[in-house]
Amino acid sequence: MSQTATDDLTFKPYEAKADEEYMSDAQLKHFEDILKAWKLQLAGDADRTKNYIQDESASLSDTNDRATQEEEFALALRTRDRERKLIRKIDKSLADISTGDYGFCETCGVEIGLRRLEARPTATQCIDCKTLSEIKERQNWGHS
Repeated sequence: MSQTATDDLTFKPYEAKADEEYMSDAQLKHFEDILKAWKLQLAGDADRTKNYIQDESASLSDTNDRATQEEEFALALRTRDRERKLIRKIDKSLADISTGDYGFCETCGVEIGLRRLEARPTATQCIDCKTLSEIKERQNWGHS
């Protein structure tokens, strides 16, 4: 089994049949299963963070201990914020599966490709369009 971009979740890479159409029902089911499991994992992580903060929010008398705890909470909340944004991307990918748009580049319409989707199930651009987008972003960032 190979590790996908979904951190702790492990899925066997999809092996397309020689004559299988791109984004067949079986492929869509494969990615839907990955996305749903990933979303479930992220939701569980968010619950654990919330419980951790509630449980550990006891008032500490030592200023250094309190500062350390606040820094830990801030880091945990930043991580959860990134994961919340990722859940939105997962939800969009699941919606794209239901409309038949999943697996196709939003920019040019070509197939994103199974291997790229295995690595990044929420990808919305083919590798060429994503590379161009990143180059433009770097150029714009340099001119701000």
